[in-house]
Formats: sequence, C-alpha cells, structure tokens
Amino acid sequence: MKDTKVLLGGRVKELRKLRGLSQDQLSEMVGIESKHLSRIEVGRGFPSLDTLEKIAESLHVELKDFFEFSHEVTTLKELREVIGGLLKETNEEKLRLTVKVLRAIIR
Repeated sequence: MKDTKVLLGGRVKELRKLRGLSQDQLSEMVGIESKHLSRIEVGRGFPSLDTLEKIAESLHVELKDFFEFSHEVTTLKELREVIGGLLKETNEEKLRLTVKVLRAIIR
C-alpha cells in the first residue's frame, strides 16, 4: 500500500481536477503558494489541518473525502476487504439494493 502522504496528495489532486481547477487557482483560493500545493499533491509535503480544511472548503468536500482511498485497492484480497467493510456499515435496505445492482452487473 502507498504512503499516506502520497495517497492524500493524490486524492487532493483528483478532487481538484474533478472541480476543473488548476493548481494555481486552488492555491489562490486556499491562500498558499502553488509550489506548496504541488508538493502536497505529489506526497512530498503534508498540509496543516487548517490548510486541509481550507482545501476541503474550496473543493466543496468534507475532510473525510480526502481519506477515501478504496479506489487505490490493487489486490483481490484488498477488494474483498473493502467490500466486506462496506457491507458491514450498511443497513438492510441498502444491502437489498446492493444485491440487485451486483446481480445486474454480474449477469
């Protein structure tokens, strides 16, 4: 598994691009140097909590969204662990919907 700083930085970059923002635009919104944002995005720098909160606010996401790395799963075992964890966190209604969706995908 990748280093947390690299995962966090990649997630910031991913969310920034989804919002159609350049590094310069986001760094200006947050009030940091674009070089600092660049270092964060490649995992060579780690933002303070204040900076991370400002990035989240600027991107219109919650802090927790920066730490959702399930799309970075690489092995079958990790995939099964992620799916198992998600299933444990959901209620009966969502489980029933999940079964329907999985059946549609697999068939």
